[in-house]
Amino acid sequence: MVCGGFVCTKNALCALNILYVLVSLLLIGVAAWGKWLGLVSSINVVAGVIGVGAFLFLVAFVGLCGALKHHQVLLFFYMMILFIVFVVQFSVSCACLALNKEQQNNLLAAGWNKSEVTQNDIEKTLDCCGFFTVDLNGTCPARCFHVAPKPTCNSCSDIIQQYTGDVLRFVGSIGLFFSFTEILGVWLTHRYRNIKDPRGNPGAFL
Repeated sequence: MVCGGFVCTKNALCALNILYVLVSLLLIGVAAWGKWLGLVSSINVVAGVIGVGAFLFLVAFVGLCGALKHHQVLLFFYMMILFIVFVVQFSVSCACLALNKEQQNNLLAAGWNKSEVTQNDIEKTLDCCGFFTVDLNGTCPARCFHVAPKPTCNSCSDIIQQYTGDVLRFVGSIGLFFSFTEILGVWLTHRYRNIKDPRGNPGAFL
């Protein structure tokens, strides 16, 4: 059977959803590993990453079951959810690539002020204190703050801004890549739903 027929489309859809399952398990595993090793102490960050992984796993599972059984209802809901995810992810990815330096700083400052636990994680990991300025009369978990006789810390914004542009470009590029796989999944699902199963009743549209 030539590619584009029932079996080829089914196999392509199954392969795509297996890829999504692997990515979802990777996200869950990395989040759990980071929490276990103490690299990330913020439960909100860990829960967010695990939540994204669990949602992706659920969507991929629905798509895989729909593809294996040629189930019209499952395939329809899978196609709709995948299209919504594509729109959101494509928009966020484009925003990541389009942010200028001032917008990046505003976004970083907003995130910094939202969680004290996240602040401590960043200060310990990057060995810095404060966001814009170092408060010598305050407290800081970074190693540099406890150097005698005087702390030698840089502000965290100085260090973060060195990598922000590269990180946003990387995240935006990865997001765009997966958004195109999602629109591919939508197209494959739409095509697969409208192909008759050659092993079924020739007079029935499954």
